[in-house]
Amino acid sequence: MDYIKETINLSEGTVEEKREEIKKYFLQTYELDEKLFDLLEDKKHLYKQPNRLRHPLIFYYGHTATFFINKLNIANIINKRVNKTFESIFAIGVDEMSWDDLNSENYSWPTYEETKAYRDEVKELVLDLIDTMEFSLPINWDSPMWIILMGIEHENIHIETSSVLLRELNIKYLNEREDFNYCNEFSNTFPTNELVEVKGGEVILEKDYDKPIFYGWDNEFAFHKAYIKDFKASKYLVSNGEFLEFVKDNGYLKPEYFSKDGKEWLEFSKAKHPTFWLKKEGKYYLREINRVVPLPLNFPVDINVYEAEAFCKFKSEKLGFEVRLPSEDEYYRLNDYVKAQEKEANLGLKYFNQTPVDKYKMGDFYDVVGNVWQWSITPTYPFDGFKTHPVYDDFTTPTFDDRHALIKGGSFISLGNEILRSARYAFRKHFFQHAGFRYVQSSNDYRTELNDNVYETDEQISQYCEFHYGEENFGIRNFPKASVELLKPYFETINTTKALDLGCSVGRSSFELARYFDEVLGIDFSANFINVGVKLKKYDTLTYKVATEGELYEEKTISLNDFELKEIKDKVTFMQGDACNLKDIYSNYDLIFCSNLIDRLYYPQKFLDDIPNRVNKDGLLVLLSPYTWLEEYTPKQNWLGGFLKDNKEIKTLDTLKQNLEDRFELVQTIDVPFVIRETARKHQHTISQMSIWKKIK
Repeated sequence: MDYIKETINLSEGTVEEKREEIKKYFLQTYELDEKLFDLLEDKKHLYKQPNRLRHPLIFYYGHTATFFINKLNIANIINKRVNKTFESIFAIGVDEMSWDDLNSENYSWPTYEETKAYRDEVKELVLDLIDTMEFSLPINWDSPMWIILMGIEHENIHIETSSVLLRELNIKYLNEREDFNYCNEFSNTFPTNELVEVKGGEVILEKDYDKPIFYGWDNEFAFHKAYIKDFKASKYLVSNGEFLEFVKDNGYLKPEYFSKDGKEWLEFSKAKHPTFWLKKEGKYYLREINRVVPLPLNFPVDINVYEAEAFCKFKSEKLGFEVRLPSEDEYYRLNDYVKAQEKEANLGLKYFNQTPVDKYKMGDFYDVVGNVWQWSITPTYPFDGFKTHPVYDDFTTPTFDDRHALIKGGSFISLGNEILRSARYAFRKHFFQHAGFRYVQSSNDYRTELNDNVYETDEQISQYCEFHYGEENFGIRNFPKASVELLKPYFETINTTKALDLGCSVGRSSFELARYFDEVLGIDFSANFINVGVKLKKYDTLTYKVATEGELYEEKTISLNDFELKEIKDKVTFMQGDACNLKDIYSNYDLIFCSNLIDRLYYPQKFLDDIPNRVNKDGLLVLLSPYTWLEEYTPKQNWLGGFLKDNKEIKTLDTLKQNLEDRFELVQTIDVPFVIRETARKHQHTISQMSIWKKIK
């Protein structure tokens, strides 16, 4: 059948026409999700766990319905629950932080019949809202109908991710009914790949919060511009046939081709060939979603980032020059160069599987969009002016690390927002997502596009571990510990029930505050930083490396016992969050402690407008900062100080006084020095100003 491939235009037509269009789009998505699970031979197989790092399938069957109810409640569009229990157990997916198994014994799943009845009830509720909700055109972030579209596009994502999980499930649990169209243009030969020139040019990505043409996720909005020099890209996606050369050369047995994390994945997976290849009696077969076919050498290979990177190193050896994965900006330049969005492609369930790499021509290239997602070398990062949607503030922020890579172009099963040029999806590098790759020969510095954005590498995490848990340097005490101890006299004058450590980084100050408070919550924008505190709570010890000189490192181990913190660790909780967009539940604190945070926020004024409301009367707000305003963290128009205005110096402390003096008394300012170790012989000495504010009304 023909599916509605494109997402809804948010501006055209009348309100009533738009209702009917959204209703049709919702029904297609909701019913397609269920149709996917009908591929199971028996619904009892919903309780199988295809991947031990992910939930059983029943979770994903219920999750997409629960998402609608939870987000509609958060947005105050409805004020009721359909099933409070279901809307808890089906609420949170898994983007795991380690290789640990997911323990199914921790969950009590409802029956298929109960879950289906729940889905039906949610379906009727959403249809009624689409029919009766008041809204106007254009639909934007502030429109209640945006939340309905959010639920639909979220379900489109899960149609794709659930199809991958079904593909990972033992084939014996699925039926081979051909409810979809399949491409059977299999071949034992494959086209020879070659590098083709892409002319350089400007890449611009821009989406208006107020007047978006189509639905978009938070990371697609605001503005990004880059200039890409001429480069070369492979004419075709890498085919199974081309990748077979790597397998036959024992590429999986050569760890030198793999990155550090890639080697860990290799050890974990014991892979000898791509996950969806099956080897029987010396012949390779391809596992598709619900069938197995002889390996089509002319179809694109389907792998993860680590395998794609390893192949590029292998290919570089063979070619005599370096090829690598394209950056996100290089992909966009290629997309624009061939006008890929205007071309026919294997997208939107035209087929329920991949197609030959030489089937869909786009200029001098093939499959610039569609067939399989294409891995990029670029970690997720925010565009200038990035902000989170208040109803779904953790869609992207947990992926701002070096553990997720952006995928581009869409796959055969992609629908709606996924097939737009503006789509920016990222997955953990060891995940499978109907994703393949093409390679490039390029002199573009793919790291420059990341310099203006904040994400954490292993080196940064190690540096912060050393800063938080290391000893004194040059007679200057450990900064988090010293900062909390300076506040000890003030703790004697306030309630010490609840403290919030906002911008807690890797957590030392949160643990130190637990010496004095009954309950401490540490919140940071970086999921990687939070994970350090979580691991210390769980395991008590942590090992990390610090640079000594050049590429040399020394290993260090820290323990909560070393700091006499083990006995109070259970008073501390860590959560990921955005200091400029905190959830309402984070309120009623006797202390809010913000260390070296305010000059690293993308919108510090929004933080200042909000944070006073979360402090109890007579409670303390403590701000520490060296006021090092830098545009890579904060757009200059958002700086609170450090600039001239009308020939007058604007200083941050003065701005703080203007914002806080109507509700707070400035008790004291104290200079607190700190030293950050960069190498054994290079240290950075800084002085942070601590301002202590007491809530008076």
